[in-house]
Amino acid sequence: MPESQYRFSVGPWNLGRGADPFGPPVRPAVPFDDVLAVAVDLGFDGIQFHDDDAVPDLEDLSPAQIVAKAEAMRKKLADMNLVAEFVAPRLWEHPHGIDGGYTSNDAACRKWAIDRSKRAVDVAMALGCDLIVLWPAREGTGVRESKCPVEASRRLVDAVNAILGASPTVRIAIEPKPNEPVDTAFIPTIGHALALGARSADPARVGVLIESAHAILAGLDPSDEMGFALAAGKLWSVHLNDQNGLKYDQDKVFGAANLRGAFDQVRVLEAADYAATGAFVGFDVKAQRTQKAESATAHLATSQAVFLKLVEKVRTFPVNTADEMIAQRDYEALERLVLEHLLG
Repeated sequence: MPESQYRFSVGPWNLGRGADPFGPPVRPAVPFDDVLAVAVDLGFDGIQFHDDDAVPDLEDLSPAQIVAKAEAMRKKLADMNLVAEFVAPRLWEHPHGIDGGYTSNDAACRKWAIDRSKRAVDVAMALGCDLIVLWPAREGTGVRESKCPVEASRRLVDAVNAILGASPTVRIAIEPKPNEPVDTAFIPTIGHALALGARSADPARVGVLIESAHAILAGLDPSDEMGFALAAGKLWSVHLNDQNGLKYDQDKVFGAANLRGAFDQVRVLEAADYAATGAFVGFDVKAQRTQKAESATAHLATSQAVFLKLVEKVRTFPVNTADEMIAQRDYEALERLVLEHLLG
């Protein structure tokens, strides 16, 4: 069993204000410097960025100003022994992205989305990272007849190719999600994301980011999705969390709803020696709305502690005993072995 050490990352959005679709914020905003301090305190190594997390108000800046501000952010990270993991163009909150960016019916909005994505590449390179994460949040429809799926698929490939063309070294990790904020997404699963990458101008530079909850929302097992991507050498980041069924995106603490499912996710990462690739483990979790501001980092600490405990459980699992049960096709015994091991 590999004994590689994992690297952990966090995004500013994981220290939110406690707002939800049914209520306003209940905690004060967390200044970005405080996010960095939390990352250091928790022993995290990397920071996840939206483009405007790294360079606020970048729509109002020149390309040279954007690079200069991103370079200043890189120095701030280095001073705290942190690095940038990725940059994600935030297209879904801008008025031009209201109908999707890359698949908008408005040609001017499609151009804006690609131009902003190219600026995100500039930000990433200035931060010292080569990974762009594409969460195609509004790339779908609420009214199926409003967009042609054939044309939308072609436009998504065009967007990926434009981003790849912005730098010879940039990589793209597509983060699929089947729904929310749109009714039905054009890239709902890892299979769709990998197929899209295979159609790009440089498939070697297109991989995926898997979020546990997004797989569950598609009715799939996150560990199977991870295994599928790992077998292709395409799993370039993970966002671990949990999800109570096919409901809204809950961003629960890792393992909170399905501890065995969390164990299986760690198990497949361990089997492929994911840590040895240098790719990060991120926890896309949010503090409960009821949490007080002074303790609104517990969800991150708990997720990391659960992950590390499950790494220990995987590394101490009685593999030889399990192999004997599998050889005898005694899956009832195997199931009990897994449960008793988790119960300690």
